[in-house]
Amino acid sequence: MNRSLNPGIAAAGSKRTFRNLRWWVLVLFLAGVTVNYITRNSLGILAPELKTSLGITTEQYSWIVGAFQLAYTFFQPICGWLIDVIGLKVGFLICASVWAVACLFHAGAASWVHLAILRFVMGGAEAAATPANAKVLGEWFPKKERPVAAGWAGVGFSIGAMLAPPIIYFAHASFGWQGAFLFTGCLALAWVVLWWLLYRDPEIHPNLSTSELEFIRQDNEPPAVKLPFFKALKSVSKNKRFYGIAIPAFMAEPAWGVLSFWVPLYLAKDLGMDLKQIAMFAWMPFLAADLGSVASGYLTRLYTRLFGFGLVNSVVASSVTGAFLMLSLALVAMTKDPYVAIALISIGGFGHQIISCMLSALVVEKFDKGQMATVNGMRGSFAWISSFLFSLVIGVTADKIGFNPLFVAMGFFDLIGAVFLIAFIAERRAQRA
Repeated sequence: MNRSLNPGIAAAGSKRTFRNLRWWVLVLFLAGVTVNYITRNSLGILAPELKTSLGITTEQYSWIVGAFQLAYTFFQPICGWLIDVIGLKVGFLICASVWAVACLFHAGAASWVHLAILRFVMGGAEAAATPANAKVLGEWFPKKERPVAAGWAGVGFSIGAMLAPPIIYFAHASFGWQGAFLFTGCLALAWVVLWWLLYRDPEIHPNLSTSELEFIRQDNEPPAVKLPFFKALKSVSKNKRFYGIAIPAFMAEPAWGVLSFWVPLYLAKDLGMDLKQIAMFAWMPFLAADLGSVASGYLTRLYTRLFGFGLVNSVVASSVTGAFLMLSLALVAMTKDPYVAIALISIGGFGHQIISCMLSALVVEKFDKGQMATVNGMRGSFAWISSFLFSLVIGVTADKIGFNPLFVAMGFFDLIGAVFLIAFIAERRAQRA
């Protein structure tokens, strides 16, 4: 075999192979998830102006948010099953194309009803991101690398939310709120083209070396079994381990929904920030979430070295650590200083992404390849049911009691989830004879 002068590229016959291609594939996927979150978070950033321009009340805004969350909840298992059956490339391509076009159509909305319909369509399509995440991890990484890869994969879910405030602010300043939606929709369409051109499954990827394919397949996992939709749901729902993942996801997601859709409104309404100030500070919790994503996988290695935990227990321990960090949200109710509030919310963002990434890692670890996307979609449905309900609660109570009681509740939700995670997932030591 001849080697290229570039240490990152080797030539084998007429085929160029890239070293560590699996990580470049992950970067491509992360770019798509980043755009996904920029498009979805555009609504939250523009909410103060949309409420004024279109005459939207806080309760009506909660229904707009709820429409997205309801669709996201309902379609995650469907998108996951679709990706399991027709493949990651085509399945994710279809969904990404739909959410890009839906975002473009936001620019023509004339009422809260129009926005609610468009957000429902967008939510159904963007629901593919969570199950696709599990599919990428399962298809491209061996078991020993999956917790770290899951941590890096989680970066895309928060970096888009982090980038959304400044991008939306400058797009809004240049083109108005309609132009901001058009701009983010075009970003999504550009990524769709990249995905179509660059992604292939490992077995047929022209730039994947034989040695790396063998490394990826070192666990000798059985071939994926494709089941009909309802049979797949029934199979997963009978597995107790699923509830050890789904219930913690149910308890965790309200906090992420608040970060994505309600924090900008909280900063404007309760702390008196204008759009420029929101753009300057609202990205910080998502930067912290990025750091939590990256830290989560390495935290598992730390628990393994310090306490001798196996892979599953180290992942569980990392998630429980994130649950304790979520207590910072309860402290938000005790301050009126916007900078302290942003700092506390940022700690919550860090903790939440540790939990989220480790739950994804557990899905990949505990279920076979033919079920990974479906299971992660069902996990996402559990999560977004709670996020949807919590948004409706905020919509009818925030103007009456404020956000503080809601932050207190979010601070303790994840500790409840941690109990179920330990009870259903953590591995017990074998009894000595």
